[in-house]
Amino acid sequence: MREPEPVLRQGRPPEVRCPSGAGPDWLVGRREVLYGHLAAHGVLLLRGLDVRSVEEARAVSGALISVPYEEREGFAPRVGHGGGLYSSTVWPADQPMCMHNELSYARQPPRVLVLSCLRAPESGGATAVADARRVLDVLPRSLTDAFRGKGWLLERHYNGWVGLPWQDAFSTDDAAEVERYCAAQGIHPRWCGDGLHTRQRRPAVVVHPVTGELCWFNQIAFLNRWTMEPSVRDFLTLEFGTDGLPYDTAFGDGEPVGEPTVATVNAAYDRLAVREAWRDGDVLLIDNVLTAHAVDPYTGPREVVVAMGDPLSPRAASPTPL
Repeated sequence: MREPEPVLRQGRPPEVRCPSGAGPDWLVGRREVLYGHLAAHGVLLLRGLDVRSVEEARAVSGALISVPYEEREGFAPRVGHGGGLYSSTVWPADQPMCMHNELSYARQPPRVLVLSCLRAPESGGATAVADARRVLDVLPRSLTDAFRGKGWLLERHYNGWVGLPWQDAFSTDDAAEVERYCAAQGIHPRWCGDGLHTRQRRPAVVVHPVTGELCWFNQIAFLNRWTMEPSVRDFLTLEFGTDGLPYDTAFGDGEPVGEPTVATVNAAYDRLAVREAWRDGDVLLIDNVLTAHAVDPYTGPREVVVAMGDPLSPRAASPTPL
């Protein structure tokens, strides 16, 4: 049996060319081989599977993921398709989605993402990726050392203006259930007049569970006030105050992450980003720890569905009270 070998291409993700007519059964028999390549490269573009429906995407992700992941603490709306399959996050087509590691603020985030393109956009819309190991290398040592020592802090205000309401994010309308979940996940909740406020501290640099490599793994820049579109940030600041924004990040000790730091992180992502234009039927397999991802603006309808899986072992809760 000939095993799949990725084709390495400058400025584009490694590609595995699947044989004509290959389906989920072909993937099941080669899952371990594909995961070996994934550990080396962080991302694989599987081309030739010709995934055109939600049902086919569900079968493909089921063949690639051993333990499905149910999203909690989501940031932007998704449509659930059942069986652990979701739509891409609802996001304005003319706005880029910045680089990030999916759900890196969760205590037990997914290790693997399977993205299936059911309909490619007319232009743009690529899922850009960046190697988290190299991001750690190119960022200033003083910056990464500070985040390694302190971790990073995420603050969220679930007020219904930006992002999900808390009932959708936590899949319950029971406040007591939210508090139980937060206690188990190392999240500090506070109920206020306009909704729920949470704080959680997480490591900014983690060790990959298979390769043992250090990776820049967080959403420090993506969920920071300085990544917001300026007019949106100004409006929200006027409406809620500087301490009431829907989300913001800081160093783990509470020190603010300023605009220059956000620009430095985003510049590192931009320097290392590689991308491939989607084709109908493509599948992108991403190691969520080794690889950050982003979405380019696009025109025309774009339908990409995602399954998440293989949760990482729970990280320790905050080492000190917040």
